[in-house]
Amino acid sequence: MDMKKFILLTAVLAILTSCGSKDRGELVGVKGKKWHPEKPYGMELIPGGAFIMGKADDDLAGVQDAPSKTVTVRAFYMDATEITNSEYRQFVNWVRDSIVRMKLAVLADEVGKVPEDGGIGEYAFKDADTANMSVYEKYMFENYTGLGPTGYEGRKLNKDVDLIFDTAEYPDEYYTEVMDTMYLPLEESYNGQRTWDVKKFKFQFSYMDIQEAARNRGISRKDAIKKEEIEVYPDTTVWIRDFAYSYNEPMHNDYFWHDAYSDYPVVGVTWKQAKAFCEWRTINKNSYQKSKKGAAMVNTFRLPSEAEWEYAARGGLQAATYPWGGPYTKSDRGCFMANFKPVRGDYAADQALYTVEAKSYEPNDYNLYNMAGNVSEWVNASYDPSAYEYTSTINPSVNDANNQRKIVRGGSWKDVAYFLQVSSRDYEYADSARSYIGFRTVQDYMGTQVTKNGK
Repeated sequence: MDMKKFILLTAVLAILTSCGSKDRGELVGVKGKKWHPEKPYGMELIPGGAFIMGKADDDLAGVQDAPSKTVTVRAFYMDATEITNSEYRQFVNWVRDSIVRMKLAVLADEVGKVPEDGGIGEYAFKDADTANMSVYEKYMFENYTGLGPTGYEGRKLNKDVDLIFDTAEYPDEYYTEVMDTMYLPLEESYNGQRTWDVKKFKFQFSYMDIQEAARNRGISRKDAIKKEEIEVYPDTTVWIRDFAYSYNEPMHNDYFWHDAYSDYPVVGVTWKQAKAFCEWRTINKNSYQKSKKGAAMVNTFRLPSEAEWEYAARGGLQAATYPWGGPYTKSDRGCFMANFKPVRGDYAADQALYTVEAKSYEPNDYNLYNMAGNVSEWVNASYDPSAYEYTSTINPSVNDANNQRKIVRGGSWKDVAYFLQVSSRDYEYADSARSYIGFRTVQDYMGTQVTKNGK
């Protein structure tokens, strides 16, 4: 009798469930929210397609590291310009401010100060008890420290109160103590000015090495997660070290910080710093997305692959020598088309001595500026002279973690025309910074329907 009742109840529930279902029992799939792609600020959509990668003309330099081959890349967004000093300063200031806020909050907690006490208490942690916070909440809280393990992970920083940088307005001795740790010691200062201890500006982040995880199925997830700590401040001494017997002190002193150069491309950053910037940009955007209820997280910002960079630089022109076509570096009016060294010893023949503003000269047909000249650009690839021989023909990418020779593309203000060619390859070591190397970022496009040369 009990079994009959159970079977009857099961049948009734099945009927009720079927009647109340909108899919009428059919296989209709799971429907999510309608997707509306958002074009990232300052970026251009590069439609996916096929192109001839490598040297279309004779390799006059005889390097023979870029034989032509047809490859296809998917659609992506790319920065219209190189990352500027102003944009990179946003990253540096974010790291600096986050470290300062964390130090203030920790000291306020140690001395028992709360917002009602004023002074350093105003910078105390917003939350008093993390016991009821989920693991996800602790992970996602904006409490980046840059200090390594502190024991305060998961505590919410108070970002509603502005930081004070004028020494005359420091609110109390505790605040002064924290700020003092961020500057160089007095004995290392001169002209009555103390400067930031830039070695304290460290960005910590983690990422998953998907390539390693996919190829090594026995690896645990946590072993595929890599952690990095990078000093973020550009190496301004490159303006001195890159040029022996040359007076470039003004560029060393002013180029990164002075507002006169805000719209100029950042230089003096290593490949690793460029990668760190990409991680920060993703965190910064997703932090804003989280503040908007229901907003989707964005795709990761990253450095372009070598194929993506060349495809974008060509601007849809097949077998062209330069982003504007070519084969000449001058327009029909006799004006140079990019910022480079056109004559031996004459850096100013193109109306520029060093770098120029990031939005200078005419953009290519994808509306990208300075894909040739101004500064060379880091890409997410390791240099192998024979790479084109064995890479895939769809989204080719070669980035060997053990190969520290990383590709730079596009040529710079101090290079001759050969390096401005869209097919020319060059490299620098990942931990090296130069006065002529910068970068720009890309972001994956969601979907595949945007193609340049497909039907």
